[in-house]
Amino acid sequence: MINNSWYCEKITLCPYSRGFHLITDEITSALPQIKHVEVGLLHLMLQHTSASLTINENADPSVRRDLESFFNHTVKESSPYFTHTYEGPDDMPAHIKSSLLGCQLTIPVQRGKLALGTWQGITLGEHRDHAGPRTIIATLQGQ
Repeated sequence: MINNSWYCEKITLCPYSRGFHLITDEITSALPQIKHVEVGLLHLMLQHTSASLTINENADPSVRRDLESFFNHTVKESSPYFTHTYEGPDDMPAHIKSSLLGCQLTIPVQRGKLALGTWQGITLGEHRDHAGPRTIIATLQGQ
């Protein structure tokens, strides 16, 4: 990349089971252009309303299990006040979890690498029991 270039890629993730999953390697593998960016930004937009993106612990898998436990405890399935239940008891809770965590991330890029902290990774929150592939639009800007 030379002088303030832009690049956009549609990344399709294979279906994941319900829970929180590290996807940093999948993102960087799909964007070899990052290696040529001295300084820039990577914006990730997950095109779904029942999953989420977050940056969190990348070393200890118990953190991801605890995140899943916390959100399942906080946003209970089959709550009697939910009316949006057309796709099952995990449907509305998945939308709430997605709204709480969000579906977008912006990460600095420095010297050809994502400028994540030592113990940070990009995490997909899959909030459905039987989700399909998930699509992320990745926009890389830098020089």
